[in-house]
Parts: sequence; C-alpha cells; structure tokens
Amino acid sequence: MDIVKVFGTNVRKYRLSMNVSQEKFAEMTGLHRTYISDIERFQRSISLENVQKIADAIGIETYRLFLEN
Repeated sequence: MDIVKVFGTNVRKYRLSMNVSQEKFAEMTGLHRTYISDIERFQRSISLENVQKIADAIGIETYRLFLEN
C-alpha cells in the first residue's frame, strides 16, 4: 500500500463528494490551495495535525482517510 496515494485519493474523493473546489476546501481546512493540490497529486506527505484539519473539514473520523478502496 502506498499511503501517500491512498490518502491523496481519499482527500480528492471526499472533496469532490462535497462539491467544493480545492480553493474552497483549502479555506475550510486553513491550508493553502497548492498544499491541497500537492496532496491530491501525491506530491506531499503531511503532518498528523494537517491530517486532522482535513478530516475535520470533511466531517469524518481521521482513520477513514487511510482506508484503501
């Protein structure tokens, strides 16, 4: 399992299911838009604090971002 790809794929899936742009999602998380883009393109590993910010913005339990489909 490539955890960076699983995480990035799940972030994108949840963001799109919420029907929000990367820019709007970045505002919701308090992170920068390019940071969200890097996550979704598997270009960045992130801190646990930022993982929590993303999960909170989506409204899910953190572990769900690490589940491989």
